[in-house]
Amino acid sequence: MSDIAQRLQEIRDRVAAAARRSGRAPEEVALVAVSKTFPPELIREAAQAGQRLFGESRVQECLEKIPALSPQLRWHFIGHLQSNKVRKVLPLCEAFHSVDSASLAQDMDRIAGEEGCRPQIYLQVNVAEEARKFGFAEEALRRAIGPLLELPRVEVVGLMTIPPLAADPEASRRHFAALRELRDRLEAETGVPLPGLSMGMSGDFEVAIEEGATVVRVGSVLFGGR
Repeated sequence: MSDIAQRLQEIRDRVAAAARRSGRAPEEVALVAVSKTFPPELIREAAQAGQRLFGESRVQECLEKIPALSPQLRWHFIGHLQSNKVRKVLPLCEAFHSVDSASLAQDMDRIAGEEGCRPQIYLQVNVAEEARKFGFAEEALRRAIGPLLELPRVEVVGLMTIPPLAADPEASRRHFAALRELRDRLEAETGVPLPGLSMGMSGDFEVAIEEGATVVRVGSVLFGGR
């Protein structure tokens, strides 16, 4: 077993254990292997070990890597996306985790119609209200959510957040809980299901799962340090 295959199995075991602690089946939590900055060779190694879902955060890397790898792999875009780059990456990825403004969602919807695709999107929320971090503030999202749910070509599947950097994973718990509670309020107010919670990375994904994450984004614990 290769090092990546062994680490992948260990991560899956940890995901499964955290899911069970939250009263859910392990299959209810998707693992996105964050491959940004890593070469195609390592992605192929992870794919050989059974990983099919990968995440990239830079448009140029998507343009270089995705066509060079197996079409059986699935791709999510997890980084900040500028409107002028949407057309380049939209046909390559099935989901986008970092839609941080209504204008970006509207641009994606328009271009998706022109390109004939229907991407899933997660609305990024700045739950800690950090000044230098992208994302909707809670009240801004509550005002914007109605029209966003009516966009015909993008499917709003849930919310995403990145909590403040902390050495102790437990420090992130309240932020993950806040995103889950916001999701629940939005569902109650709109009557529209928002099942996805994209939250948790290498250092805190188990806490995120315990608080309801349906997607975790894990890179360094799988591929190594950058």
